[in-house]
Parts: sequence; structure tokens; C-alpha cells
Amino acid sequence: MVLEFRLPRVNPHMSKALIECMYAEPGTTLKAGAKLLDLSVDLGDTFLQDCPPISFYRIVMRENAVLRELRVGVGQPCAPGELIAVFSGSASDVVDEPAQRSIRFVTAGIVRHGGMWTENLR
Repeated sequence: MVLEFRLPRVNPHMSKALIECMYAEPGTTLKAGAKLLDLSVDLGDTFLQDCPPISFYRIVMRENAVLRELRVGVGQPCAPGELIAVFSGSASDVVDEPAQRSIRFVTAGIVRHGGMWTENLR
């Protein structure tokens, strides 16, 4: 079974997010509870203030799946609904057909950490 992960709209005002960390490479089997990626959402274009409103989120798997393809890289901006990754139920599944559904995942708010792409720009 082919599954997909599209960038969720974690804030109703977001127009894009930045991929901060990737925790898996294609071919990796991810189990429920595994980290997939971290992202940041900057609402500074929408809400001007002295300290830009930047939030950080982690995408965590809620089911077992094999990561087959990544369509983004660390440091890349993405729009809500953009296809980020393709998964399959097992390593032997053929992924040249359209996805049957989205992966099951949970989004959690996190704090900035040293492994993030923007942290390394300082």
C-alpha cells in the first residue's frame, strides 16, 4: 500500500514552513512513535512585532511504514499541502501508483534545539 505525507497546516495563518531536521532516509522502516521531521513556522510576514513569532513542530509517526521517497531537504521551505514524503506498508510494495491515503501522524510543538538547520546558521 502506498502512503503519502503532505505538510499539514499547523497554524491557520501559516503560508509556509521550513524543514529543520529529517530523522530518516529512504529505505528506513519507521515504527509508530518514530520522529519523521522537525519544522519551523514563521508568522512574521503576517504579524509584525519586535520578536518574530516563530514556532517549532515535530512530526511523529502513528503507524509503521517504510519511507520510500523524500521530496524535500533540510532548509527547504514548503507550502501547506505540499507532498513531503512517500511511504509504503512494506519494503516489497511497489510505489509507482498513486497513494491510497496519508500516513497517520501526530504534530507536537517543540522548542528550538541545536540540531536544527536554522540553529546552525548562527
